[in-house]
Amino acid sequence: MAIDHGLWLHWGMNPGPSACKAHLLTATLWNHVQLGILKVLFHIDCISETMPQTSVLFSSILRPSCSGQVQPSMGERGGGASSSRDLIFQDGCLISGSLEALIEHLVPTVDYYPDKTYIFTFLLSSRVFIPPHDLLARVGQICLEQRQQLEAGSEKAKLKSFSAKIVQLLKEWTEAFPYDFQDEKAMAELKAITYRLTQCEEENGTVKKAITQMMQSLLLSLAARSQLQELREKLRSPALDKGPVLKAKPPATQKDILGMCCDPLVLAQQLTHIELVSATVCLPRERVCSIHSEDLMQIISHVDSRDNHRCRGDLTKTYSLEAYDNWFNCLSMLVATEVCRVVKKKHRTRMLEFFIDVARECFNIGNFNSMMAIISGMNLSPVARLKKTWSKVKTAKFDVLEHHMDPSSNFCNYRTALQGATQRSQMANSNREKIVIPVFNLFIKDIYFLHKIHTNHLPNGHINFKKFWEISRLIHEFMTWTQVECPFEKDKKIQSYLLTAPIYSEEALFIASFESEGPENHMEKDSWKTLRTTLLNRA
Repeated sequence: MAIDHGLWLHWGMNPGPSACKAHLLTATLWNHVQLGILKVLFHIDCISETMPQTSVLFSSILRPSCSGQVQPSMGERGGGASSSRDLIFQDGCLISGSLEALIEHLVPTVDYYPDKTYIFTFLLSSRVFIPPHDLLARVGQICLEQRQQLEAGSEKAKLKSFSAKIVQLLKEWTEAFPYDFQDEKAMAELKAITYRLTQCEEENGTVKKAITQMMQSLLLSLAARSQLQELREKLRSPALDKGPVLKAKPPATQKDILGMCCDPLVLAQQLTHIELVSATVCLPRERVCSIHSEDLMQIISHVDSRDNHRCRGDLTKTYSLEAYDNWFNCLSMLVATEVCRVVKKKHRTRMLEFFIDVARECFNIGNFNSMMAIISGMNLSPVARLKKTWSKVKTAKFDVLEHHMDPSSNFCNYRTALQGATQRSQMANSNREKIVIPVFNLFIKDIYFLHKIHTNHLPNGHINFKKFWEISRLIHEFMTWTQVECPFEKDKKIQSYLLTAPIYSEEALFIASFESEGPENHMEKDSWKTLRTTLLNRA
């Protein structure tokens, strides 16, 4: 559910200086954060000359774990002179190479097996240059050539070892990126490679057993993905309460969030649960755990498709990104709805202070995405303009939160806090301390700008693999965060409310806001009059 910021500007909202700083970040938060995934993917046609500076957390210094060096025990890759010249190393790190040389570096030999970090990085980034089914076909061709050489030499032991390594590579591929094989062409290439590997294998050989287990696991993953997509289509639209035409206030007996949960810590824990844990039924407000590495790589594929007039990315694979962005929007709108629908000023004040406490608990947990969504919800114009309500709110805690989310210097304060949470996670002894949920839209923008700042190819035609090491590191780090087991006990009633409670449309929010505190200046009076006329005519 995208928020129409143009409509909000049309109504001419002006929160005024007494809104206790709630208005200060309204424009900047939505300009910097709520661009929306689709805008990042498709609608940014030019990049400003002054791009955001990458933080220390996203430095271009490669970690040893992503060096691209071959593990000593696995041997060195044998190859021709042209192949070795087409791979460039710097201080032991693979930094560039031709596509063909990088593909050959992926394929094992009798005496060589690629490093796991290289396998993940190349398989992730290769889709920018070559579709997975074409890559599989090339891998199959190289395997066939090596197999024929071994068969000609009648070296059965080496042939068996080589086959086992190829199966291991395919196993890592199908486990890390199972959804590459939703494509019929990719599945056909996989079956062709495995068939050739088992031609000379005895009936109950280890290679055949490994292939059978790999295919069973892959089919289970694909079946689960297919069921998830079907559920998404059924539940795609979130519950939206447009409210009555002019009376937006709910009945006095209708429950609100405080009626479900009055403890800020408990609500912050349930929000974290929603961010981390996939429910058995996929509700329309999607979770982060439904995002996969290849989904994030679609950002780059789509940008290149648009810039070079070719189609590399699959539009359907961006749905999980859009859905998670939708969760952020829904949570922001739910916060605004909960505040604006309250009739009495005293209760609205309590509601605002409650959400401030929830946001603070989210920050303490490391759930920055929910915290940002809550702050954004309180900064929306229908809430920010409630000056009389805000005047009763104790805003010291809110000021601290806004400081952490200050967009100046490319969200420097937030990035410092995120770096601290990341270091805590790396040294953690419990799942509670491992939780890191970054602001998703900022994470997407970091990948996008990293891609745009650095070229895919170097002047000599090589692929700039150093760039893809860094992108892969960011994505791998994000995926590691999403796989943390949530340590908090699940409260089904609270989660059900958060995921299914109706949220007001933008117009209904303004109606509720004006009914709570009437227009105070000519601009607001004109906006209120225009809104009433529009809704009456529509009715």
